[in-house]
Amino acid sequence: MDKKLSHVDEHGWAGMVDVGGKPPMRRRAIAEGRFCAAPGTIDLVMQGDLPKGEALSVARVAGVMAGKKTGELIPLCHPLPVDYVNVSFERTGPGEITVMAEAGIVAKTGIEMEALTAVSVACLTLYDMTKAVDKDLRVEGVRLVEKTKEAL
Repeated sequence: MDKKLSHVDEHGWAGMVDVGGKPPMRRRAIAEGRFCAAPGTIDLVMQGDLPKGEALSVARVAGVMAGKKTGELIPLCHPLPVDYVNVSFERTGPGEITVMAEAGIVAKTGIEMEALTAVSVACLTLYDMTKAVDKDLRVEGVRLVEKTKEAL
């Protein structure tokens, strides 16, 4: 790969990118990931019947909170005044829930890290909420699905 990394200077030192000269734009990002468990465990999650309580609402709030705190968690991310973060869940197989996060902002830099962080933390929260009933849990396929920007 010949492309220069934006977070690395001419000496090879990592640093925060200066976005001060960029114009604000309307930005949106969608990320997804999969939470995998035994079908019976997914049944309990979908029914809201876990020993720790109703997992989907807890995971939704955790994902939203994480998206808003991304600049504090990822060292070189800009702290952003996020306009919104939405987290949703869909059972996409007998032993699988797909977690989706959408984040939006009007800013000088992107919002994809916030969407990815929201999905990751929502999946990890599902893991935490179900680990007492299932020892074979997995989080898979966390990825950016879409990233858009438009001029104001």
